[in-house]
Amino acid sequence: MTVEPRAFRDTLGRMPTGVTVITTTAQDGEMHGVTIGSFSSLSLEPPLVLFCLDKDANCRQAFLDSTHFAVNVLAEDQSSLSSIFATKNAPRPWQDLDYSLGKASGAPLMAGAVAQIECATEAIHDGGDHDILIGRAKTLATDGAGRPLIFFAGGYRRLDADGSS
Repeated sequence: MTVEPRAFRDTLGRMPTGVTVITTTAQDGEMHGVTIGSFSSLSLEPPLVLFCLDKDANCRQAFLDSTHFAVNVLAEDQSSLSSIFATKNAPRPWQDLDYSLGKASGAPLMAGAVAQIECATEAIHDGGDHDILIGRAKTLATDGAGRPLIFFAGGYRRLDADGSS
C-alpha cells in the first residue's frame, strides 16, 4: 500500500503544532528566517531542540552554513509574521519588522514572541525531503503571560482564555 503525500500531510495536520519562526544570520550578515511547525524539544541534558527544514527552502544553505540559530515561538497575534516567513521565494521585509539580534546567536529575535531560544548548531541529519537541525540551547526568554499561535488542520488557531484549545 502506498501512502500518498497529500493524504500523509492532511493526516499529520490533525496534530496541532506551535508556530515558530526560526532565524539565522549568515556570515555575510544577511538575515534569514523560515516558518517552522516541525519544532521539538529533544533533550534536557544537554538542552537540545530540533527542527526540520525543507530541502527546497530558499534559506536552506544559510542554515546549513550557520553555527547558530534562534527559535521564535510566535504569539497568537503573530499569524501575519508567520505568513511572511512561510513563503519560499519572497524577499523578507526586515526593515519593517520589529526584532533585535541575539547576543549568543546573532540571529534575529522577533519582538512579541512568547518564547525565544538561541541555539548553537549541534548536528544536521538527513530526513528525506527535509534536513533535521539539532541545536544546543544557549539562552532562553519567555513571555509568561503570552499565548502561542497554534496551527491545526490547515489553519491558525488560538487557545481559549483558560488555556485550553
